[in-house]
Amino acid sequence: MRLYLSSMDLGNHPDRLTCLAGPRARVAVVMNALDNFPGERGKYLAVQRQSLQDLGFTVDELDLRKYFAAPGELARALDDKGLLWINGGNSFLLRRAMSSSGFDSIVPQLVAADRLVYAGFSAGVCCATPSLRGIEFLDEPHDSADGYSPEPIWDGLGLIDYHVAVHYRAGDPNVEPIQRTIRYYREHNMPYVALRDGEVLITEGGRTELVR
Repeated sequence: MRLYLSSMDLGNHPDRLTCLAGPRARVAVVMNALDNFPGERGKYLAVQRQSLQDLGFTVDELDLRKYFAAPGELARALDDKGLLWINGGNSFLLRRAMSSSGFDSIVPQLVAADRLVYAGFSAGVCCATPSLRGIEFLDEPHDSADGYSPEPIWDGLGLIDYHVAVHYRAGDPNVEPIQRTIRYYREHNMPYVALRDGEVLITEGGRTELVR
């Protein structure tokens, strides 16, 4: 299993992502966490595409909405991909896109078989965890967009067996929402890692490393 989980964008170690996936990998970029903000979605897609191309990757967008009515076709769309890059945004919206498209049944199998690298930041990291409980302090669970049900899904993909508090210490520690998330984790005995912007969690060969 290969994972590259960043708090913000590519983090401080994009070279490690290149090593993890291979320098000429084909990348599927998932932007659905921003489907409720089309303007921001377009801007972030352009930035992420350029950043990944600068690393030598071949980049295609994978819009999960195209597979809402045909989830069985998603596996074929991923067949030639070596890397998934999951953009940030609303974790609950992204999780519903993963469910409606069949992503949450297909991708964990590909990742477990080491046929695909799972990578991304913010919402992409939150969805990789066992649960989205506690993330409601960061993202609105009922945010929706065209084609989406408003009902939140609280289970994560479970690619990792701990939770991640993203954007830790990114602002005033007395008021930043992530502090409420961390308190929730502590009160409910949920194992977690606090991840600062720039830091990356890298999993390869059964070993996980926090790279600052």
